[in-house]
Amino acid sequence: MIPLRRYTARALPIDDLGRVLLLNGFDPVRPDQPFWFTIGGAVEGEESLREAAARELFEEVGIRAPADAFTGPYGTGTIEFSWAQYAIVQDQTFFAVRVGRAAVSFEHMEQIEKDTTIGHRWWGVEELETTDEVIFPADMAAILRAITSGAAPA
Repeated sequence: MIPLRRYTARALPIDDLGRVLLLNGFDPVRPDQPFWFTIGGAVEGEESLREAAARELFEEVGIRAPADAFTGPYGTGTIEFSWAQYAIVQDQTFFAVRVGRAAVSFEHMEQIEKDTTIGHRWWGVEELETTDEVIFPADMAAILRAITSGAAPA
C-alpha cells in the first residue's frame, strides 16, 4: 500500500427539504461493497478549506456555490482507510451549504471518480437514522440534524 496524507474539505449540500446530498460508490479493490459518502476532497495549493469545499462541490456534482456560502465546520476529525492501492490518513472538515433544488451532474468528475461512483441521493435525517446502507461518516444523521436545527457549528 502507498501511504497518503490528505487534508480535506467535505461539502454537505442541503436542499429545500433539509436533506443532504451523498454519493454512492465503491473502492475499486472492493467493487462488491458499495457505500455512501460525502462530497469533498483534498485542499489544493493555498486554497482555504471553504474554497476547497466549493471547488469539490462543482467538480463532483456540478453545483456552484461561493466559498463564503459554506457554514461550519460541523465536524472535524482524522480517519484512516484504504482505497485502491493507498493507505490514507485524512484530516477532514465538514461544511454545509444551502443549494435549494440544485441539479446534479457528474460531468466535471475525474475519470476514476466517474468509474467508481454509482449514483447520488438526497437523504433526510430519519432515512439516515434507519438505513442499513453503509454511510460515511457514520454520524451523518447527527451532523445533518445539527445543520437543519440551526445549531451552532462545532
